[in-house]
Amino acid sequence: MQTRPEQSSLSESFIRRARESPRRTRVDVALRVLDVTLSLVFLLIAGLPMLVIAAAIVLTSGLPVFYRGQRVGLGGRFYTMLKFRTLRSGAEQRLGPYLGEELVRRTREERTTVGRWLRATQLDELPQLFNVLRGDMSLVGPRPIRPIFFEQLAEELPAYWQRLVVRPGLTGFAQVRRGYETSMADKLAHDLEWIADRSVGLYLRTLVTTGARVISQSVRGAVRPTKVE
Repeated sequence: MQTRPEQSSLSESFIRRARESPRRTRVDVALRVLDVTLSLVFLLIAGLPMLVIAAAIVLTSGLPVFYRGQRVGLGGRFYTMLKFRTLRSGAEQRLGPYLGEELVRRTREERTTVGRWLRATQLDELPQLFNVLRGDMSLVGPRPIRPIFFEQLAEELPAYWQRLVVRPGLTGFAQVRRGYETSMADKLAHDLEWIADRSVGLYLRTLVTTGARVISQSVRGAVRPTKVE
């Protein structure tokens, strides 16, 4: 899919506005310190389970173990996001043209056996702890978005550029409050609330809420609405 010139110009203006936006240096430095400290702790705790998950993926559906996808990060910079692979080989190319409910439906059909369980428990997200350590992401923030979707949403939602003021998050306000099938406009409203009100206290409360939900889902074995990689 080729990007129309006006779309490219609009997204570039969004990136420029995000990079020129005033910073909340003290809060963002504190959150970065927490990101590094907590992600190291989580990796120490999750190291063995991650090895078991990697082995299960290889044994049931082969390589690769990780899904690698380009995402738009802080200030509009692209980075490679890591997740445990939950879809069949080649799914990225087959799903590329779709968005919204059609993408959700087709993504569900592409899931592997292990992938269904990983998505239900959100354990497919664990490799993003490495993205947090590298500075690509935060533990809390707007969920990462593909470049092609950013181009589309930049045109539809004039305030969308503000998501680029902070790092994308492993979890976010929108996901904790409303789930994965909320409209993009509603998700943006929650993301903008996080960006405006972000603090150490709010960051920690969001992590605790996320942790409680993940534990609850793991215990119940409940299958969440399909997420999009």
